[in-house]
Amino acid sequence: MEQVPAELRGQVEREFQTSQIEIGSPPGLELHSIRHSLGVLRAALADAAERAGVRVLAIGTGPVDGPVPPVVDKPRFDQMIERFRLLSPGPGNNGMHVHVGVPDPDTGVQVLNHVRPWLPTLHAVTTNSPFAGGEDTGYASWRSVEWEHWPSVAPTPWLESYEHYRRLIGQLIASGVMLDEGMLYWYARLSAKYPTVELRIGDVCPSVDDAVLVAALVRALVATARTDIAAGRPAPRADHHLLVAAHWRAAHDGLEGDGVDLATGEVRPAWDLLEALVDRVRPELERHGDLAEVTDLLGGLRRHGSGAARQRAVFARSGRLIDVVDDVARQTRG
Repeated sequence: MEQVPAELRGQVEREFQTSQIEIGSPPGLELHSIRHSLGVLRAALADAAERAGVRVLAIGTGPVDGPVPPVVDKPRFDQMIERFRLLSPGPGNNGMHVHVGVPDPDTGVQVLNHVRPWLPTLHAVTTNSPFAGGEDTGYASWRSVEWEHWPSVAPTPWLESYEHYRRLIGQLIASGVMLDEGMLYWYARLSAKYPTVELRIGDVCPSVDDAVLVAALVRALVATARTDIAAGRPAPRADHHLLVAAHWRAAHDGLEGDGVDLATGEVRPAWDLLEALVDRVRPELERHGDLAEVTDLLGGLRRHGSGAARQRAVFARSGRLIDVVDDVARQTRG
């Protein structure tokens, strides 16, 4: 943190463990502004890390054994450890959150209902943590498995109204599984700080290209939901247990395996589900001028694979996790 340039410190902060650092890009309407800000932040952070004698990795969780880093000294984090004890992970869990503005909380709750069946596909796209403890976990996103140890982590439930949303938060806090609204770790939620819906399902993306692609798809998905809401089209009522199964399959297989089609309950190749998502949001991608860039980024993703697939490919070539670390550091810097 001491090595981060002063002009960027407002967008960089410590996370839950001392092994983690968080960047936040400023709001933007154009993909090129998101790309620019993420590129500047990642490069500056990589330089700062090297000046401090370490490297920064955009990775879901640490791939190798090592001492468990301490929790950052903050009163709220101290409360979390006192309440939940050993639920904190080894080297830390690192995710990516995408905020999209909504006009009011009532609309936001309706958006959450509309987007929830598509979140397992985005989950698969972002898988970037196949290794832990020095070996392949068998999952594309081991971060997802570790993260679910926290009792308030779950797919977003079906919500009847904003009042229902607020009532659930109060009941969950009263039950003891959350200290406050900030611990509502649903895969999509209303932000407690901003007038946005916040999709928070994915591992942190290894490269800026991956992050820009996910941001574009998320914005188009939210915009598509708002179009459906305005037209009076109801949200699909995805079964909760099937939704849990779809997220498990996404964490296990990633983009290179199969996924669960929540419209039919059938198992299909994950890429087929991603193509269906792109078809669903295509009008909004076109309206925002994002379609050409998203098409290009999807082509790169198909060629290179998900972050998890890239890590496994490096390991398959050399058999050394240090080479995986080197490659993720390279992608992180851009």
